Amino acid sequence: MHRTVRGLLVPLLALALAGLGVFGPEPATATPTPLPASGTARAACTAVPAGKVRCLAQYRTSTSGRRTNLPQVIQTLGPSQIASAYGLRGGAVGVTVAVVGAFSNPNLEKDLAVYRKQSGLASCTTKNRCLRIVNQRGATGPLPQPDPDWGLEAALDVDAVSAACPACKILVVEADDNNDVSLAAAVNTAVRLKAAVVSNSYGGPEYTAVPSLAARYYRHPGVPIVASSGDDGFQPASFPASSTTVISVGGTSLTRNVRSARGWSESAWEDGGSGCSAWFAKPSYQTRALDHCPMRTSTDVSAVGDPYSNFAVYDTFGTPTDWLLVGGTSLSAPLVAGMIARAGHAKSYGTTAGRIYRHRSWFHDIRSGSNGYCGGDYLCTAKKGYDAPTGVGTPRTLAGL
Repeated sequence: MHRTVRGLLVPLLALALAGLGVFGPEPATATPTPLPASGTARAACTAVPAGKVRCLAQYRTSTSGRRTNLPQVIQTLGPSQIASAYGLRGGAVGVTVAVVGAFSNPNLEKDLAVYRKQSGLASCTTKNRCLRIVNQRGATGPLPQPDPDWGLEAALDVDAVSAACPACKILVVEADDNNDVSLAAAVNTAVRLKAAVVSNSYGGPEYTAVPSLAARYYRHPGVPIVASSGDDGFQPASFPASSTTVISVGGTSLTRNVRSARGWSESAWEDGGSGCSAWFAKPSYQTRALDHCPMRTSTDVSAVGDPYSNFAVYDTFGTPTDWLLVGGTSLSAPLVAGMIARAGHAKSYGTTAGRIYRHRSWFHDIRSGSNGYCGGDYLCTAKKGYDAPTGVGTPRTLAGL
């Protein structure tokens, strides 16, 4: 299977993350150094037909595993960098974020322990009740069959939630398979098990059944349902992100910029998903003059998703010890879910993303970058105010979430 190339992954991450403290406070002049030119981003999960969904994680590899050819150690994005970029300070403690995915990762708990220890975060285990892993019916066993592709997705999800909300609890709900009904049922289970926010880092083509799926499984007043917008640029909208009952999260490219007051630069990620739904009506808060999409547009909000922004994930399932550089809107969705939980306002959400639009001043307005060709229209081009690739922007502080 295509994940076998992970045996060639860049070993410099093990050096970077073992003893060099890249997740800790950075010098003000720290600048990320890119991976070798041979490094490439690959999708963990392949395209699917209507009725199924695919995970939206992308991971970085290299064609060279020889240590003598490695460049200097890179800077990676960890909890302290995410907090710096998005103004994350303080916030709620002990709030539960659910991550929903398909199949199982048997190494998930022990790999999360390594990530959190390296990041300087408190342990989060099943024993101390910070972590809970269940099947789509809410039972701790039997869990679904293991799958290394969706396993990477799960590792990314729990590491991203940890980075955005270190004091949150994490509930992992593993659907039996990647049929959309199985994942949707897992969302209902997450809400039944008292998750405050539910993150969904997957998507598939819209088709005739999506309105009924949205109404039955993705509509939970007071429990924000977050979904990745996709990793294929400006395309037909992906479900469940296209539903008006979820918060659709797009992706950005995030880099250090010591010349700016913020300390970071951010633009629309060229592969981040945006689109015009064929099935969901446009909500009132998205109305825009000269709108070329009469239906719901994806996205609502965004966060870093570019795999070349260097978010580090620890995942050993299927290969020897692996530090990976991972991205996709599979990264941005659990980051935003963690931020919403940390902000402590989850119960104030209704069944839409409307709350975010009412607090636009609390977001960085992303005004550069594009994810495709649309004649410069807002549907694929970052602009002042709302645009489809980045939504209202990226969090400036916890206040607006």
